[in-house]
Amino acid sequence: MDDYLEGPAKAEEPHPSDVRRSLVTAAAHLLAENGPTALSARKVANAAGTSTMSVYTRFGSMEALVRAVVDEGFAVLEGGLLAVPTTEDPLRDVAAQTAAYLRFASENAALYAVMFGTVPLGGFRPVTPEELQAGRRETLDRVGANLARAVDTGRLRPAKTSDLAFTWWSAVHGYAMLESSGHIHAEPGRSRVLERLMVALFTGLGDDLDGATGSVRAGRDWSG
Repeated sequence: MDDYLEGPAKAEEPHPSDVRRSLVTAAAHLLAENGPTALSARKVANAAGTSTMSVYTRFGSMEALVRAVVDEGFAVLEGGLLAVPTTEDPLRDVAAQTAAYLRFASENAALYAVMFGTVPLGGFRPVTPEELQAGRRETLDRVGANLARAVDTGRLRPAKTSDLAFTWWSAVHGYAMLESSGHIHAEPGRSRVLERLMVALFTGLGDDLDGATGSVRAGRDWSG
C-alpha cells in the first residue's frame, strides 16, 4: 500500500560529469559534421538532451566548450596510450600504443577530427597553435618514452626523443586519416598496410628486420 501512496518515482538525475561529457561529445559531432556555423548553445544542448543553461553553467562560453572538446580528446587519447602495459620490449609497446591510437581515432572520429585540426573552427579559436602543439607533444611523449627505451637498448639509432615520436606520429596519423576518409578499410588495411608500415618505420630508425617484425606482431591488435 505504501508504494501506491508514494507516487511515481522520479527519474534519476544524470551525474554532472555525464552531462559535461554529453555536451563535449555533441559539440564535437556538430563541428565535424556541419562545421562551426552549426555550433550554438541551443544546438549543442538539444543534441546532448539537456538545457542551454547547462552549456553556460559548465563552460561559460562556446569558446570554452570548444577548448574542452580539444582537451577531452587529448586526455582520452593519452589515457589509452598510458593503459598499454610496459614490457621488456619497447618496440612491442610502441606497436601496442599504435593499436590504441587507432582505436581512439576510429571510435572517436569527430573528436579526433576536431583535436587535430581537420575540422575548421571558424570564429572559435579556443587554443593557440602553441597550446595545440603542447597538447600533442604531451600525448606523443607517452610513445616517445618507449622509443627512447629502444634507443637505450640499442634497438634504434640514437636520436632526439621528440624527433622519434614525431616520426612515429607522422606515419600513424597519416594512416589514420586515410582510414577515416575511406581510402583504406580497417580490414584488411591494418594487417596488410599498417603492419608493413610499422616494420618499415622501425627498421628505418635502426632496428633489424627480424626484431622489428617480431615486435610488431607481438604488440599488434589492429581490431577496431
